[in-house]
Amino acid sequence: MKNFKQVFEHKQEILRNRPDKTRVEVSASSKLVEGFRSHVKTRDFEVIVDQPDNMGSTDQGPRPSEYVLAALAACHEVTYRLYADAMEIDLKEIAVSVTGISDAKGFFNLDEDTPAGFSEVVGTINVVSDASDEDLERLRHAVNKHCPVLDDLRKPVKVELALQRNDPGSSRPQTVARCRNR
Repeated sequence: MKNFKQVFEHKQEILRNRPDKTRVEVSASSKLVEGFRSHVKTRDFEVIVDQPDNMGSTDQGPRPSEYVLAALAACHEVTYRLYADAMEIDLKEIAVSVTGISDAKGFFNLDEDTPAGFSEVVGTINVVSDASDEDLERLRHAVNKHCPVLDDLRKPVKVELALQRNDPGSSRPQTVARCRNR
């Protein structure tokens, strides 16, 4: 198994010496292709996002909220692996399972005060390790502080989405409205 301590330290050195490299920008673009099925592109990858049959769709991929949970689980695993190696804490295996709980009244507009998204996320982090409980607690603390997806879910993130009209006869999209959360 590869040890990522050198990767961690190398990245720290680059970021210390090149503050202009600290900004990380990731993007995704999505197009609804049939029913609720979307094709999403990010970097050189394409994934399918869909809704289950009971929503009248084709159930050809996870729903968006399941990708949020998958992102949290996988990001936690990556952060555990990276920080375990950087802190020289034994970590032979890690697996994360998470469950999100939401109330459908929010999504289906049955109650204006009910949020459409998750009200809570619970999970389990399973590790195989010879490390002491104290070292595993230090590792858990570091991961909870530095896991990007956990950070995104725990704090408000500025979101701005522009609604644009793309008329067939026009060469440029026209901005109709902007949605801001702050």
